[in-house]
Amino acid sequence: MTRLLGSTPDLAIDLGTANTVIYVRGQGVVVSEPSVVAVDQASGDVHAVGEEAKHMIGRTPASISAVRPLRHGVIADFEVTEQMLRHFLRRVHRSRFAHPRLVLCAPSGITDVERRALVEASGAAGAGPVALIEEPLAAAIGSALPIAEPGATMIVDVGGGTSEVAVISLGGIVCSESLRIGGYDFDEAIGEHLRVAHGITAGTEAAERLKIAIGSACPLEEETSIEVRGRHLESGLPAAVRVSSQEVRAALAAPLASIVQAIKSTLEITPPELAGDLTTRGIHLAGGGSLLRGFGELVTAETGMDAALVAEPLTCVAAGAGESLEDFETVLRATRSWRTRQRDSLRRAR
Repeated sequence: MTRLLGSTPDLAIDLGTANTVIYVRGQGVVVSEPSVVAVDQASGDVHAVGEEAKHMIGRTPASISAVRPLRHGVIADFEVTEQMLRHFLRRVHRSRFAHPRLVLCAPSGITDVERRALVEASGAAGAGPVALIEEPLAAAIGSALPIAEPGATMIVDVGGGTSEVAVISLGGIVCSESLRIGGYDFDEAIGEHLRVAHGITAGTEAAERLKIAIGSACPLEEETSIEVRGRHLESGLPAAVRVSSQEVRAALAAPLASIVQAIKSTLEITPPELAGDLTTRGIHLAGGGSLLRGFGELVTAETGMDAALVAEPLTCVAAGAGESLEDFETVLRATRSWRTRQRDSLRRAR
């Protein structure tokens, strides 16, 4: 169905635990900001959304709370998610009478209830008809991978709250694994290490900075260390400690092992005919978590297959969902078949 010239442009949204990315048909990516909202606890009024709200995390008075309304790729706070979506939609469409058609990205392993919450929150925020697309499929489309061919393409999308592993052929997902572990679990693992090994508590922002600065999945050519500031657990006073890259790598070992195991599990259930294709095509890595130093090398060492980053790992999911807007009705039908396929999978598991 072709949209009339001058009508409200269709949108695609990658509503991630870490970031929300909005793609406008005909314009490309127009919004890419943290999925954070600063809310007044008493009145419920929104003080800030996105980048501005992220800077408030851990720095607000008791009356204001800076929160991430999504957890592991699904809605944890419905009302705050609705307010965040409304804010972003109004930034794109200033008219409150605009009700754009929307393709929304979602983890492949979410439940019917979680899927329904995403659709309802989008509708309440002002969207028109809402179709869902699985994140690994959107990432593959947005990375221009040859998924329409009768050969296998494997993509690993490590986001802020989930990791998606999928083998795709002839435009559909053949087998997949959805893991509720992502970049924020990396941060939490580093924070736990600081508490146990150094006796200090640091905010999530400090843990994230530590991960970006010296974090790695494999040994570095030149190991280093940096100073981290926080609050001493015993004295309650400000304290500073030096943390090495080896320590951070050890802290990240457990969540990384879970992601690698999900990749191996998906490979084990891949049909033999398609598994042969993967030995030559390799594994494609997407999502912010895949930017961790040495992650590709770790995947290669554990699977024996080449692993490489896609061209735009942070925005490929939104871009792929945006491309799917060209055939919105097909995506809408696929949303319904996704639900049926998931129910059949649960029955087989029982």
